[in-house]
Amino acid sequence: MTSSEVRTAGERTFLHVLVNTAMANVTTSFLWFALTFWVYLETRSVLATGIIGGAYMLFVAVGSMLFGSIVDHHRKLRVMLLSGAVTLLAFALAGAMYLLLPEPALLDLAAPWFWLFTAVILGGAVVEHMRNIALSTMVTMLVPDARHANANGMVGTVQGIAFIITSVFSGLAIGQLGMGWTIAIAVALTAASLAHLLTLRVPEDVVALDADDTVRGIDLRGSVRAVLAIGGLFALIVFSTFNNLIGGVYMALMDPYGLELFSVEVWGIVVGVSATGFIIGGMVIARLGLGRRPIRTLLIVVMIMGALGALFTIRDSWWLYALGIWAYMCLIPAAEAAEQTIIQRVVPLSRQGRVFGFAMAFEAAAAPVTAFLIAPIAEFWIIPWARSDSGAAALEPVLGRGEARGIALVFLIAGAIMVVASALAFLTRSYRVISASYEAAAPPEAVEGADAPGGPAGAVAPGAVRAGDASGPPAGRASGAVSDGGSAAEPR
Repeated sequence: MTSSEVRTAGERTFLHVLVNTAMANVTTSFLWFALTFWVYLETRSVLATGIIGGAYMLFVAVGSMLFGSIVDHHRKLRVMLLSGAVTLLAFALAGAMYLLLPEPALLDLAAPWFWLFTAVILGGAVVEHMRNIALSTMVTMLVPDARHANANGMVGTVQGIAFIITSVFSGLAIGQLGMGWTIAIAVALTAASLAHLLTLRVPEDVVALDADDTVRGIDLRGSVRAVLAIGGLFALIVFSTFNNLIGGVYMALMDPYGLELFSVEVWGIVVGVSATGFIIGGMVIARLGLGRRPIRTLLIVVMIMGALGALFTIRDSWWLYALGIWAYMCLIPAAEAAEQTIIQRVVPLSRQGRVFGFAMAFEAAAAPVTAFLIAPIAEFWIIPWARSDSGAAALEPVLGRGEARGIALVFLIAGAIMVVASALAFLTRSYRVISASYEAAAPPEAVEGADAPGGPAGAVAPGAVRAGDASGPPAGRASGAVSDGGSAAEPR
């Protein structure tokens, strides 16, 4: 193994944080999914589950702004501890409510206890996103710039593992153990995650603030200012948001199409198996990275995703659909890692939390908007037309025959839009500007033999500043010791 392949002390710390975050994310998703299953099985209310899902995405979108500001103004490990403590308190409170109140009262949609119980679990699950924002900034702090993409690939891998675990065990817990024991498991795992986090130390965890950085709440103005300060960054976020808008089509119609081809039991297995694509895609990025120009990689990946989305229902075939979903999921970690890698280089560390929060707010709100719009359009207009004699005859040359040709038509159009939008993005000024910003923010070559961060005495991490070096960090880079404005930061 060459010296460039040896993990630094910072990277080893990052791996501990990553595993801890994966455990926490599995726990919160486990309980949140279980709540949705439990409510539907006990009430058979689509309205209740719809409101629960919509409220979750709304809270993520709104809360991300606040979370980003908190991450920027406090040490990242403390933010993770705060997130874990709030989640533990919320889940414990939900457990107390379950023990003290009769189950029929908790399931009465007309009573306040149901909504309070749901809101408490929702709060514990949503606050976990603050930890995810902190994790993205820790990549900047703990991992050398040249391996940011690899670290982001690892994040994609653990997200895939979490998705599979959650999908399988939430249903098993509700079916075999019930809601009470499910909450108890979530409380125990959250406490274990928090206890492990207390054993970690991050010496590089120093807050660096600008002189005018005084807002502690939802710093919308500071978030917008941080995004607009980097040429082409807002366009990147808009493009990712647009990609999520198209992704809302798949969110709304993927399950209905799958249930046309498979039984519900088999469809659950197909979803679980196809989620291995997250793991494989993340492992590939962790090993190979994203190349010298992540923005170019992002656009190419989205073009391929669009082509897959257009073609995986081109015929009414179960194997084509299953294989297409798996290949689509293989590409998702690359798209997410590309955006994170760009932000981690071009945005100063003191502002990264707000930028990640701003991006998360936009992107979290996008997919549900499209899902809410496309579902009624498909159900009341496109699908009935596709099942009519004239519609079936018109679609047969392109999409063949089958009960779900209307959904296939929506997928075809959405995928084509993704391909065209990505191709056009290559021609825009914003693409050239963000590419130039990324290149300009590249750190100088590390000193030969340096082990940064956490390297031997005298070694300098990319973007760091030696004592007495008046030159400061390169433009666009964050320094762990000096704020973007050049003023000394007071550690917290």
